[in-house]
Amino acid sequence: MSLYEYTYIARQDIQPQQVDAITAEFTKILEDNGGKVAKTESWGLRNLAYRIKKYKKGHYVHLNIDAPHAAVAELERNARLHEDVIRYMTIRVEEHEEGDSVVLRSKDRDSRGRDDRRPREDKKEGTS
Repeated sequence: MSLYEYTYIARQDIQPQQVDAITAEFTKILEDNGGKVAKTESWGLRNLAYRIKKYKKGHYVHLNIDAPHAAVAELERNARLHEDVIRYMTIRVEEHEEGDSVVLRSKDRDSRGRDDRRPREDKKEGTS
């Protein structure tokens, strides 16, 4: 079986419980077709880079998948038909990333605030 990273964006006006239900539905589709979900990450409600179908935000969910191509094709078919999913992307990878994804790590760094950042030492005061 092949390894994939699958990320989808759900509409901003649905509840987080509905997003979890969509994720469970997609997981069931994969398992019924001989695949499995290795890891699920909910990235929360985030701003979109550009408007999609009049939406400015979306619920992002990321899945690490170990499945045959037929299972992923069925997942993508269902994502296209699902009215709450506005975008999705599937990428085949050589291996899954261990631990949290880059998005979650950057979210943790941003939540610490600016107080723990060190001041820049390359600026010289008093020179013109």
